[in-house]
Amino acid sequence: MPTDQALKLAQEADLDLVEIAPQGKPPVCKLMDYGKFKYENAQKAREARRNQTNVIIKEMKLRPKIDQHDYETKKGHVVRFLRAGDKVKITIMFRGREQHRPELGFRLLQKLAEDVSELGFVESSPKQDGRNMVMVLGPHKKKADAKVDMKAEKESRAAERAALEAEERAERDAAHAAGPVAQKKERGRSENLDPEIEA
Repeated sequence: MPTDQALKLAQEADLDLVEIAPQGKPPVCKLMDYGKFKYENAQKAREARRNQTNVIIKEMKLRPKIDQHDYETKKGHVVRFLRAGDKVKITIMFRGREQHRPELGFRLLQKLAEDVSELGFVESSPKQDGRNMVMVLGPHKKKADAKVDMKAEKESRAAERAALEAEERAERDAAHAAGPVAQKKERGRSENLDPEIEA
C-alpha cells in the first residue's frame, strides 16, 4: 500500500508506522506502539546481559627465584581465583641474567599448574613474551557453578558459626545462673598499720 495511505491508517488507529525491513522489495512496515516496542527490546537486551557470563582474567606475577613462602601465598591467590571461576594469567618476570635461564620460569609454571590441577587446567601453554613468560590457567567450573558452590559454602560456615555462638552463650548462661564463682572477702583493718593512728 502507498506510504501516505499507511500513515493515514496509523493515525486513525493511534499507532506508529514502523519500518521493519528497509532492504525488502517493497520495504516492510508495521503498525505498532513504538514506545512499547522500544521498551520490550530494552527488557530483552537487559535479560540477555543478565544471563551472560563474563569471564574475568586475573593476573598473578612471579619471579623465577621466588621464595617458598611467597610462592605458597601466590598459589593461594591463584586457587581463590580458580574457585571463583575466573581465568588466571600467570606471568613470570625475568630480570638481567635471568633472561638467559628461561627453563627456571618454565619449571616454576609447570609446578604451579600441577599444584592447582584439581581446580584448573592449562589453557595456553607457557610462552616467552620478551622479558616475561606467560601461561593461562582456566577453571574446571563455570563462573555460575562456582558462585553457587561459594554461596553454599558461605551459608554452611555461617550456620556453623551461629551454632558455636549459641553453644557458648548457653555455657555462659549456665555459669552465670550457678552464681558467683568466688565470694569476696570482707576487708578488715590492715595489721601493718601503726596502732596509734586512728582509722
